[in-house]
Amino acid sequence: MIEELRIRDLGVIADAALPLGPGLSVVTGETGAGKTMVVTALGLLLGGRSDAGAVRVGAKSALAEASVRLAPGHAAVERALDAGAEVDEHDGVADLLLARTVSADGRSRAHLGGRAAPVGALAEVGQQLVVIHGQSEQLRLKSSAAQREALDRFAGDEFAARLGEYTSLYAGWTAAQRELAELTSASRERIREAEALEAALEEIAAVDPQPGEDEELRTESLRLSNLEALRLAAQQAHEALVAEDFGDAGDATTLVDAAKRALDQVSEHDPALAAAAERLTEVGYVLADIAGELASYGASLDADGPGRLAEVEERRAALGGLIRKYAPSVDEVIAWAEAGQKRLYELQDDGGRIEVLGEQVARDEEKLRALATELTVRRRDAAAELALRVSDELTALAMPDATLQVTVEETAELGPLGADEVAILLRPHAGAPARALGKGASGGELSRVMLAIEVVLAAVDPVPTFVFDEVDAGVGGRAAVEIGRRLAMLARHVQVLVVTHLPQVAAFADRHIRVTKTSVASGARGDDGSEGVAGFTSSDVALLAEDERVIELARMLAGQEDSASARAHAQELLDDARSEREKVPAKAAAARGATRSRSPKR
Repeated sequence: MIEELRIRDLGVIADAALPLGPGLSVVTGETGAGKTMVVTALGLLLGGRSDAGAVRVGAKSALAEASVRLAPGHAAVERALDAGAEVDEHDGVADLLLARTVSADGRSRAHLGGRAAPVGALAEVGQQLVVIHGQSEQLRLKSSAAQREALDRFAGDEFAARLGEYTSLYAGWTAAQRELAELTSASRERIREAEALEAALEEIAAVDPQPGEDEELRTESLRLSNLEALRLAAQQAHEALVAEDFGDAGDATTLVDAAKRALDQVSEHDPALAAAAERLTEVGYVLADIAGELASYGASLDADGPGRLAEVEERRAALGGLIRKYAPSVDEVIAWAEAGQKRLYELQDDGGRIEVLGEQVARDEEKLRALATELTVRRRDAAAELALRVSDELTALAMPDATLQVTVEETAELGPLGADEVAILLRPHAGAPARALGKGASGGELSRVMLAIEVVLAAVDPVPTFVFDEVDAGVGGRAAVEIGRRLAMLARHVQVLVVTHLPQVAAFADRHIRVTKTSVASGARGDDGSEGVAGFTSSDVALLAEDERVIELARMLAGQEDSASARAHAQELLDDARSEREKVPAKAAAARGATRSRSPKR
């Protein structure tokens, strides 16, 4: 709810703070005092169009600011966070600040949670917070979608569960339809894709690449290309280790053996030489092993003739062709082939998949139509009850001949929320045709129609604040009392702010705010005795205490706030309204029970 609304330099209001709270708040004052500036300020906070003409004369800019307190998970809080706003969450509540400034040249700036934000973001948050009903405001139930949504909320939890089942099934049904259409319309392209894949896989299978084979062949090609140099190096190394004729010095094996024998002759005299002799023995073994390996290596080179190099290069060329076509390496070619084989299975299974999808689409459509029919029946039951209850409210609001009609027409085409077109129509008096909301009714009548609807929908409506401007236009007497009572009924569920001229309505308020206009003519003497003060008009806003409410109601009743009889009448109004407010819950429950008993049953 809105905790406080602050207005500066807007219209005739120089600087004002309206302390609001739960329940019903009323704003009263003389005609032209600036009461509608309250609604104008809220309109700016809802993202409405800015008007430089609304800026107070002589001021550089106008400001509208609201402090809002909500539950942390409220949709407005989530949208504000998405827009980058700072939200102060503490003790299970979330505090959010909304602000809008309009400069004298018409430029507008919006702030959300202390940070600059687009006006559109402010509007999206505001739509989750406040609903304004007034002659110049948009009707929130104007669109068919909004009317259907309101009816669905009114239909209750059981309906919501069935609707959720329908929407879930509808999502799967439409997805299956899209896939089926894709498979059917793209069959030629998919056939060509399958043929290309099949040819590619056959080419890869003919080469039969093995993991890491390209690197192995590259190494072998390098060896075979340098065969003579490798053979000569191996032969020379072998002869150096074990050779029958290697000059006077002898080969490495002979020299190591001679060194070992020399040490063996004296090793018993010194353990250090004995250890050295053992190590030379090990060296001899190692040299013998290396010599054997070099001999084998040389023999293997003799086995690898020129024919093998040709085979290797031919194989490398075949693998290179695959790499150029399909992937940067042999391993990636193999992976591509595996993925391609899976895709080929999918494409070859199109016929079976199309058959399965066709059966699924038909089966789901049958279920959806059955669910849609059930939703239609439930909507019509809820529509009958809603129309009956709102029409009863209209009778009490001085519109006895007006009736509300809620029509639910089933269509042949299934939609994401069923197969229904919902329309809320108003017949303002007997003999008149039923017309869409907002047509065929005056601004005051339309406000009362919306009040009646909001009273009935209050318990299921997620919007926390409702504002009514001129809801009492053209009524008085007992009808005015009924308007006040119904506003009090609505305020049991949501925060309600009403701009009113009727004392009967104001008497029902939980808090009473008065707007007082002060005018000074041009050339008049100032407060300090100076002359020639420029003319100006300003308004003050004040929250009234109980005794001040009596004076204000007396002014509204008779224009004579000092009259003892007017004050007595005002006090009587307050006492009666207080008594009526205590009866509101019981009367509301009785009304709901009575209308339900008269509504049609499925």
